[in-house]
Amino acid sequence: MRTEQSGTVPVPEPPAGRVRSSALAPDVASRLRRNDDGLVAAIVREHSTGEVLMMAWMDDEALHRTLTTGRATYWSRSRQEYWVKGATSGHHQYVRSVALDCDGDTVLVSVEQVGAACHTGARTCFFTELPAKQGSPA
Repeated sequence: MRTEQSGTVPVPEPPAGRVRSSALAPDVASRLRRNDDGLVAAIVREHSTGEVLMMAWMDDEALHRTLTTGRATYWSRSRQEYWVKGATSGHHQYVRSVALDCDGDTVLVSVEQVGAACHTGARTCFFTELPAKQGSPA
């Protein structure tokens, strides 16, 4: 077991591809289509403007914590532990709504963002524009 920094609860490290035990409502859990690591993508946007802020990963327990605490909680693949956005940086995300996409493999988390969303200190993680030809409607 690993213990998260910031004094939270120990987190078991299950084998890859396994769903961690969770108190997530069974009707919600049954709708999720997880990847091989038991995760779904979480797209995070600013509730008031719709601006896309970041992408992170959630497992069932991270989604449960997000839905029940009102604080955006994710699964860190690199650290193999849960993290509450802002717990160490002070750049908090207060949940306003959560939606599941039609395939069940992505959640859309609308938040009130306090401070930067990106670990670089930028407002959003999507600040690098790529050259793309603009299409036109047929």
